[in-house]
Amino acid sequence: MRWRHYAENEMAPICRKFTQGLLLGRLADVGLALRDQASLAALTEDVLKTSEIEGERLNVASVRSSIARRLGVDIGALAPVDRHVEGVVEMVLDATTRCDAAVTSDRLFAWHAALFPTGFSGMSRVQVGTWRDDANGPMQVVSGPIGRQRVHFEAPPADRLDAETARLIDWVNSDSGEPPVLKAGLAHLWFVTLHPFADGNGRIARALGDLLLARADGGPHRFYSLSAQIQRERNAYYDILEKTQKGTLDVTSWLAWFLDALHRAVDSAQHTLDAVLAKTRFWQRWATTPLNERQAKLLNRLLDGFEGKLTSSKWASIAKCSPDTALRDISELAALGILRKSAAGGRSTSYELEN
Repeated sequence: MRWRHYAENEMAPICRKFTQGLLLGRLADVGLALRDQASLAALTEDVLKTSEIEGERLNVASVRSSIARRLGVDIGALAPVDRHVEGVVEMVLDATTRCDAAVTSDRLFAWHAALFPTGFSGMSRVQVGTWRDDANGPMQVVSGPIGRQRVHFEAPPADRLDAETARLIDWVNSDSGEPPVLKAGLAHLWFVTLHPFADGNGRIARALGDLLLARADGGPHRFYSLSAQIQRERNAYYDILEKTQKGTLDVTSWLAWFLDALHRAVDSAQHTLDAVLAKTRFWQRWATTPLNERQAKLLNRLLDGFEGKLTSSKWASIAKCSPDTALRDISELAALGILRKSAAGGRSTSYELEN
């Protein structure tokens, strides 16, 4: 597979604009613990969204707990984690925290095996830790009902995969001359176009791109999530992939889209960082206030972005306590000025953090 030359003069101004520097600047003086929290938030979003792009929703608390345990970040009580969550987390962390390690076929096989720990994708058995063999026909990306399916893309034949993946791996590990950020975009496209596995190609392509972005950033610390941005722009992502793969293999339009999405991902990370900083300021303010374990747990849930309205019944359910205990917990926090009754109407009284 040989890409046509991209218009480097068009890409250069966009490459110069991309930087994680603004995020790093805001984190420069906040201490290691806070940087760890910011990285935890970004990595959690990355794991959740790279799976969500494929239509799979993972448990937020499980993902966050798995990453926190592996990074040694204290988040209090850890949620239960299943093998599937662990596998996706292992792949994403291996790509980012070991970005300087060489990419090999065995490493890619290990990522693939981590994604499918049972050897199944849904109800279908998957060839795990090996390139696809096309025994059931050519690898195609299709949509639509059976009988009226639309073929978006047909991958190269399986008998070319050994040679093609070897070329890709050699290029990833070499000093090939491309600007590092462009190399991340090219690797993402190259891998997903080869589609070398029976399943999981999109997630592994994004992980490979993340590995090269970490190299471009000069280290493993990640404070933004490109996968989250791709999820927000999922239709545009698939459209530009299809146009590039079905066209002349001129990758200029793909790289322009990729870099623009990357800029938007960094901009969006500013909001995530705002939330991390706000949480830190909150606990600094209330550090000397005695709170019980239930109160600390629910306040952290609110600070992390509680979905829906917090009522006393939800408090009781999450904290595993009686309704009377939940109401007493809430009343104490309201008296301290930490919580207040929400102005929003409804059949049940709800509560929110005091500004």
